[in-house]
Amino acid sequence: MMIDCDVTASAQACNGSTAFLGYFTRISQGVLFEHMFSYDMFMARTTGSHSQTTGPRVRAVAEALFAKHGFAAVSMRQIAAEVGVQAGALYNYTPDKQSLLFSMMHDHMVELIAAWDGVGVSDDPIHAMSDFTRFHIDYHLARRDAVFIAYMELRNLSTENFRIIEDLRKSYETRLERIIEHGVDRGVFDVPDSRIATLAIIGMLTEVTTWFRHGGRLDADAVTDLYTTLVLRALNALRD
Repeated sequence: MMIDCDVTASAQACNGSTAFLGYFTRISQGVLFEHMFSYDMFMARTTGSHSQTTGPRVRAVAEALFAKHGFAAVSMRQIAAEVGVQAGALYNYTPDKQSLLFSMMHDHMVELIAAWDGVGVSDDPIHAMSDFTRFHIDYHLARRDAVFIAYMELRNLSTENFRIIEDLRKSYETRLERIIEHGVDRGVFDVPDSRIATLAIIGMLTEVTTWFRHGGRLDADAVTDLYTTLVLRALNALRD
């Protein structure tokens, strides 16, 4: 729309027409911006509206990316692209990347502790230790990415989040330490330091997730049986 203010037009009419044009242009731009904003918001809602499926997918994709590339190298935009949502839609599921990492590690530890507590500990120290060995290996082999992140990404937690995760880790370790101490009290195990023995055993069992491959020379059951023997020998429970 163009207005030609010629020399015959009155200054008032010309100024009025120009003012109207400016008003019309501002209104048009405002409507266009409103429609563009509404479209972006609509896309963010519709592509991420299925929270029951999108939420878990965000966690699963982030876990895979963190395990493959490392927490520091993965952006929220990259997670969104893999999930198939607008970048802004991710914030419907997590405030930021740090919170996403913390929630993954927190849930991993809480679920691990709950799963072990549901097993039931035998009063026989050798049976209890055998059960723990099998449980720890089986549980962690089924969750390799979560295990890798839980150990390798501790350095990327904030101070407060690190403290919470560390407390959960100690809570799980204490459950194993009690089994060892019970065995020592019963004269079944013989170790000079139950705390060091606890950390050594957990480290040895968790390491299985880094090298074990299905279809290899030994299957998971055979590896677990072998590690059970190694653990019991380390505790001097199998004396010749």
